[in-house]
Amino acid sequence: MEVKSFAAWDYVVFAALFVISSGIGVFFAIKERKKATSKQFLVGGREMSFGPVALSLTASFMSAVTVLGTPSEVYRFGASFILFFIAYTLVIIFTSELFLPVFYRSGITSTYEYLQLRFNKAVRYTATLIYIVQTILYTGVVVYAPALALNQVTGFDLWGSVFATGIVCTFYCTLGGLKAVVWTDAFQMMVMIVGFLTVLIQGSIKAGGFHNVLEQAANGSRLHIVDFDVDPLRRHTFWTISVGGTFTWLGIYGVNQSTIQRCISCKTEKHAKLALYFNLLGLWIILLCAVFSGLIMYSHFKDCDPWTSGMISAPDQLIPYFIMEIFDTMPGLPGLFVACAFSGTLSTVAASINALATVTFEDFVKSCFPRLSDKMSTWTSKGLCLLFGILCTSMAVAASLLGGVVQASLSIHGMCGGPMLGLFSLGLVFPFVNWKGALGGLLTGITLSFWVAIGAFVYPAPDSKTRPLPLSTEQCVPTNMTTSAPAVLASRPELADTWYSLSYLYYSAVGCVGCILAGLLISFVTGLQTGEDINPLLIRPVCNLFCFWSEKYKTLCWCGVQHDCWPEQDNCENGSTWKHGAESVLHNGLRGESLAHAPGYNPKDKSYDHTALEKITHF
Repeated sequence: MEVKSFAAWDYVVFAALFVISSGIGVFFAIKERKKATSKQFLVGGREMSFGPVALSLTASFMSAVTVLGTPSEVYRFGASFILFFIAYTLVIIFTSELFLPVFYRSGITSTYEYLQLRFNKAVRYTATLIYIVQTILYTGVVVYAPALALNQVTGFDLWGSVFATGIVCTFYCTLGGLKAVVWTDAFQMMVMIVGFLTVLIQGSIKAGGFHNVLEQAANGSRLHIVDFDVDPLRRHTFWTISVGGTFTWLGIYGVNQSTIQRCISCKTEKHAKLALYFNLLGLWIILLCAVFSGLIMYSHFKDCDPWTSGMISAPDQLIPYFIMEIFDTMPGLPGLFVACAFSGTLSTVAASINALATVTFEDFVKSCFPRLSDKMSTWTSKGLCLLFGILCTSMAVAASLLGGVVQASLSIHGMCGGPMLGLFSLGLVFPFVNWKGALGGLLTGITLSFWVAIGAFVYPAPDSKTRPLPLSTEQCVPTNMTTSAPAVLASRPELADTWYSLSYLYYSAVGCVGCILAGLLISFVTGLQTGEDINPLLIRPVCNLFCFWSEKYKTLCWCGVQHDCWPEQDNCENGSTWKHGAESVLHNGLRGESLAHAPGYNPKDKSYDHTALEKITHF
């Protein structure tokens, strides 16, 4: 394959991204040097506003996986990917209304602190370890993806790109902490949008107008979006994307430390919710840009598919190859696109490193060394950022073995995020679930999701289920390619065409539902949790929505928890009758006073801030 090279302006544009990103880290390191505490470093002093946090959330999860992978998915499987706007909407609503209020009001820094407050240390530490493994694996995929793009379009050394990415991310994350991460993400989000817009504009011009793009996409069956087939083995249908996608992304957003950490860094709960809803707008914009980029790319390659013809070696190389085709006479713009891909990577990796450092510091270091000084805590946090930066970068080597970046990344989130979503749902929604049910449910969910995901990796689903759309090579210029003989398929077990062929978007649902069902069953067998021992602030009273006509049924559903004692209500503003002591589930010492008093609540705005949380004693 002929590898096209960057011009001088491409390198200038690309280098500018790294320089500005690093500069933001240096800026906040200097600016915040007099406020050097672990809280300032890890959660930005809890004084962020919703604007930059919203941009940061969008940039972090719309990473190079989206920039490279989504157009390729649309090119091969059609525009049904746009149905993710339904999943994104449901995810943001559930996150902001179900999970965020509990995490924000409890004043925690690590989401896994909640698990100790609600259950015990064993559940907390198990979940923390699973999160660390999940995030390192996912970050490896995200680092590898843009390095592959750079290697494809310039011939630059693949692993040199990987380590350059890791070094820059680790540098500004270690120097500037969460504030540097958030503001760098905001800048990188702008780069991503500009990069996509240049592709959309130039690609449409090359295709003779956007109406031609849509016409050619329709002729190639790329616009068949809504398919109501309920078969769970189909790769992309309305149900797999809207239902399976909701479970997958809820595991990413609703209970993920990287997301929640930035939400609780906001100065009020209202700002945190606004950050999530404005982030939804960003998710829609990036999704639309990625889908239309895929359609434009199909229009360009409709008669000569570079992947089938052997011009490129992997589907994820389609979009960078396309970029070098349409911008061949416009120096600087290929560099802008690669900067777009790297922007998503830098933001995701930096957010992951910061989140990993936070959970490790809060869940392990502070447990072992409860009397660390502020200065030592800050240096420890920085050291953890450096350590996880090295681990995440090294993990990119394994990512080269995982196949397409979209499926690989969402599979990883589904395998770990689904059971984690189930675990937190058990804690928030089912007051009677005990710690044995929580731990047993988590392990059951992990077992089920890993079983189906690893089985699918070993025995890939047949084309009859994934249904890739036809690609043409009729007008390709003949090359000296050698066609390899088709591989002889090994004998497949019976599960390979059923259980292992389940759509990758359902991995999260399998883990979540398995965790919840096992947790409920184990709790019934081992003895239900006593409601009086549970702080009502740790439970989200969703049952009130379904039992609003009857106080009797509300009380029954909440198993003795004071379900009516929610801080917005007048009878709770002056305190709660819930007692905590030796008999309380909060005897673990994480808090020195009852959280049911809802510190920081402003009844006028019906929102919370962190002004009163300073009074809460951490261990």
